Amino acid sequence: MKIIGRKEECADLQHFVTSDRSEFIAIYGRRRVGKTFLVRQLFGDKMVFSVTGMLDGSATDQRVVFSSALREYGCEEPFFHTWVDAFAKLRQLLESKRTKKPLIIFIDELPCFDTQRSGFVNALGHFWNSWAAWQGNVKLIVCGSATSWMTKNLLDSRGGLHNRLTKTMWLKPFTLSESREYFESAGFRWTSATIAQCYMIMGGVPYYFSLLDRNTSLTDNIDRLFFSKGGELRMEFGRLYGSLFRNPDRYTDVIELLAQKRKGMTRNEMFDNGIGGKLSVILDDLVQCGFIEYTNVLGSRNKIKGCRNALYRLTDFYSIFYMDFCKEKTTDEHYWSHMVGTPKVNTWFGLAFERLCMAHIGQIKHSLGISGIHTEYYSWRSKEVQPAAQIDLIIDRADGMINLCELKYSSGKYRLTKSEYEKIENRRNAFITENNIRKGVFLTMITSNGLVDNEYASEINQFLTTDDLY
Repeated sequence: MKIIGRKEECADLQHFVTSDRSEFIAIYGRRRVGKTFLVRQLFGDKMVFSVTGMLDGSATDQRVVFSSALREYGCEEPFFHTWVDAFAKLRQLLESKRTKKPLIIFIDELPCFDTQRSGFVNALGHFWNSWAAWQGNVKLIVCGSATSWMTKNLLDSRGGLHNRLTKTMWLKPFTLSESREYFESAGFRWTSATIAQCYMIMGGVPYYFSLLDRNTSLTDNIDRLFFSKGGELRMEFGRLYGSLFRNPDRYTDVIELLAQKRKGMTRNEMFDNGIGGKLSVILDDLVQCGFIEYTNVLGSRNKIKGCRNALYRLTDFYSIFYMDFCKEKTTDEHYWSHMVGTPKVNTWFGLAFERLCMAHIGQIKHSLGISGIHTEYYSWRSKEVQPAAQIDLIIDRADGMINLCELKYSSGKYRLTKSEYEKIENRRNAFITENNIRKGVFLTMITSNGLVDNEYASEINQFLTTDDLY
């Protein structure tokens, strides 16, 4: 299979692998996003050593896996008792190659090897610092889905691996455009609207896409994967968080709470709802894994508040869909087919469309013609208007303008009514007054299928559709 998208990542990896020095490259990102696929497609036939940690494996399992890989690549006596010995044998194996070509080493699922009191991280640091870094042609590529581990032990290491990485790469899910490229290359005949709906359910996770059947509808695919007995994505939730965190229940508690609060919550609000015990660490881990995001909140006197008062939102599309429709374990294997078109699902798609837009702010800026302008984006909640007015996306521009974005989903063109327009105007006025805004404010509407042309639509300064997110 060819590599879809990832043009910048491919160029970076090729550049570092062909450099005239040793490189220590760490690739991280959520489970199923395609880290292993990317590395193996680029360098699979050029590796001089490759090993993959065993998920949920014991310390003995990890040593056996590493020993087997050493034997596979030509080590005559691969068995070892400590990780220092293991890397000494890897060094001997590499020295036996005696070549000036890049010595590409790939250690996949790196966090798995770091079992309790194993000394793996220290041994890896010693291997790199005492030998590999000085060879000039060693290219050590490591991957891990446990992003919090990767961050703590590699990216922000204060031990032997402090400041040793020469390249870090956060591999993110596909964008809408990359998703469409994937589906086209796989022979799907789905429309852009159908692909967008699929994205709202699964996110841009390549592995999830690979489970789809191009010969059936999206609706039938969702029934099969999420609601049939043993459906692959029905079982994925526990595996997903269990593979990333040693105490997954504490993390899924936060996921479940944020799934109930679509507009987001501050750290203090989560604490008030009973989420305690190293909450800051849990939130940081979930942010680093790409499951949640925080946006700054515009406070009084036109100041953007910091992270403690930031608004945290659950942004992982798969997790949201699972919590909303799969958590209760319905026995209806055609649940989605029966629910499509109901008010519950229509409302859900409205919220999912908001998340879709928030995940494609770069594309929104491009479509608005402001890619070259420095911007900050944030959300805002009124403290004076009752019921509290909220604006999900505000793009604050360095050219003296602000885009106040309204995000609306509908199956056809969206009709802006008098009452809805008055609500938008009230939100804009409250935003300007409460924050003493001196910039010009553009009303910007982003709709799924366009806007019905009427007297109220003409009052909107700019409007985009789903197609502009591609």
